[in-house]
Amino acid sequence: MANNNQHVVPLGGGWAVKAEGAKRITVITTKQSEAISYAKNIAKSKKSELIVHGRNGRIRERSSYGNDPVQSKG
Repeated sequence: MANNNQHVVPLGGGWAVKAEGAKRITVITTKQSEAISYAKNIAKSKKSELIVHGRNGRIRERSSYGNDPVQSKG
């Protein structure tokens, strides 16, 4: 099964959206917020995770849009 998780990563002076394990970048934007919005739409449609990296490359945020292995108790 293909992994459809979407990563928002720094790229030069901008931001890139890239599917986990993919060789190609999906889109490049100038603002991180634009990349997050684009990646969120993809993650929702593919019922996967959105993983946002900071300028230092470290993960700073994760959001799940389906197939979440941890169920909330609320």
